[in-house]
Amino acid sequence: MLLRRTIPSAISYATSRHHSSAAKNLKSLSKIPYKYRAKATQQAQEALTDYLHAVRTIPYTFAENISKYSAVSLSNVMSKVKFSTSDFSKSLQRFLRYHPVNEFELFFESIGIDVNDLDGILPARKFFLSEDLNAFNAACTLYSFGIPWNKLGMLYKEQKTIFDKDPCELKEIWKRFLDYGFTSSSLIGILLVFPHLLKGDSEIDSLFHHLKRVIIDFDLINDVEGNVDEWIDICRKIQLFYNFDSSKHDLFEMIGRSKHILVGYSEEILAEKIEYFSRFNVTNNEILSLLLSQSEIFGCNLKIPIFCVSGLLKHFGMDEEHLNSIIKKYPYVFGRNKLSNLPEVMRSLNLNQWFFNKIKDGGHHILTSYSIPIPIPNSNQDFDKDFLESLTKIQSSRVPNHTLSKLEFLHAIGYGENGLTMKVLKHVHGTSSQLTERFNCLIHNGIEFSNLVKIISLSPKILNQQAEILEKKVRFFREEIGSSLDYLDVFPAYLCFDLENRIKPRYRFHMWLMETGLCEREYSLASIIATSEVHSGLLGGWHESLIRTVNQVHSGPLGGKQKSTEKLHVRCKSNQPQAKLVTAGKYDILYVDLYALYNRLYSVWPMACIGLGVL
Repeated sequence: MLLRRTIPSAISYATSRHHSSAAKNLKSLSKIPYKYRAKATQQAQEALTDYLHAVRTIPYTFAENISKYSAVSLSNVMSKVKFSTSDFSKSLQRFLRYHPVNEFELFFESIGIDVNDLDGILPARKFFLSEDLNAFNAACTLYSFGIPWNKLGMLYKEQKTIFDKDPCELKEIWKRFLDYGFTSSSLIGILLVFPHLLKGDSEIDSLFHHLKRVIIDFDLINDVEGNVDEWIDICRKIQLFYNFDSSKHDLFEMIGRSKHILVGYSEEILAEKIEYFSRFNVTNNEILSLLLSQSEIFGCNLKIPIFCVSGLLKHFGMDEEHLNSIIKKYPYVFGRNKLSNLPEVMRSLNLNQWFFNKIKDGGHHILTSYSIPIPIPNSNQDFDKDFLESLTKIQSSRVPNHTLSKLEFLHAIGYGENGLTMKVLKHVHGTSSQLTERFNCLIHNGIEFSNLVKIISLSPKILNQQAEILEKKVRFFREEIGSSLDYLDVFPAYLCFDLENRIKPRYRFHMWLMETGLCEREYSLASIIATSEVHSGLLGGWHESLIRTVNQVHSGPLGGKQKSTEKLHVRCKSNQPQAKLVTAGKYDILYVDLYALYNRLYSVWPMACIGLGVL
């Protein structure tokens, strides 16, 4: 056990710097000449080790580890001591005697916690490890198992409760795990990647049983070198599949049978292929079944090759009649594209499930064998002359990069190299990242991928609005209007109109007319919002219609000044017929300026005049 040795005269200094050094990045050692910095750092580590061991009675091995792996905190100390080539080491020792360092800062940084994260970790009003030994003792126990000192932070960040456990309890858990047949190196790798296993709960046994199936029963333990880093890498790959779909009952069985994937491919490649096939919008179960049963896919280049959409569909067995109907329905998708955009191309054609099933049935060999490395103008492979001419103009412009990045965005959502794509490109504004954000916003709000790409081809200006505005329009369309998002195929321009000044007032006015009986016919949303024809000479008809209905309606959304009287005065402007006096019976009366009323109605919705039977 550590002995608590305090230095009363220095406590106030330690208090003032409790959090300050932990919150700063590695300080520049500009006071120390560059050629002396390596030696000065070594001297500082030695001085700190001696201080922690001799003064603070921390066992030498742990004191050395703390000094070795706490570079930021150590540099803070070094920056406070005047450098001298002759006695820098002695100056450091003297400084440490009279200016105690926060040992918790040193400790947590040394086990791998970022210094910028220490504020939420450091115990309040404690500076010496002897004041709270739980975390330190747990770290010492875990280190005795063979876990590298500077990797203990991986456990702390994921499962802080591990460091509250008694060392004897940790030893019992470790022994139980070793009884499964794991080596120390493999077990360390498992625990650093799956730190929650050290909680010791009964539920953990199931996961360990599955890991045993992969590592021991399938003899993976003999295919991996004995070092800890190699096992951490292997376990991270297992975790990648496990986190992707932990519900798959035969997941570990499939991983074990395809163990060469864990050894032969990097975690980056595995994650890349999982992400690629996830973009086909199929189930996680289907993706894992494909990747683990046809592991050759991990060696395929699915980024660079160019393919022709119609040629690839023929290559995968689509008949001519079906292909022609697809081309007619989605002409903007056809042409050339990169293989990296294949999932979005198939989703744009609404063929993603069909194509994925083809790959799952062994079609990945066909996929990698079909590619066109460069555009060939006379190749009959969906070469589009209009596209090439437009592309040449873009490339010769003064600032082509911005336009080319927008073109890459269109290719990435399924548009091919064709003239229709270039027409869409002319009307979309914003950076590639902004366009992507707006597109994803509409996808996340429920618009089907294929429908959205089609909608954009009809009304490209949809993507010229902020994502927040688009989200509000879709929410109003779905929640208040109550229409299916499929209706946007018929009326895509809905997303282009102003929500507050056009869509809401016109739709709500139409609903009021329907509820009050002023309009017997229910108009389509497109008629309500999009119609903007000017109808002159409607005032007289509107005037008569208003008089006919005044005994039925005495209030509504048009406003007006209510007055308790039994007569309705309908006033007209001087250039209109003289005012008339209309008896309204027992109802409360609206005092109406007819011309203002008509203008307000017409500004909100011209078609309302027709709905009232004026025309």
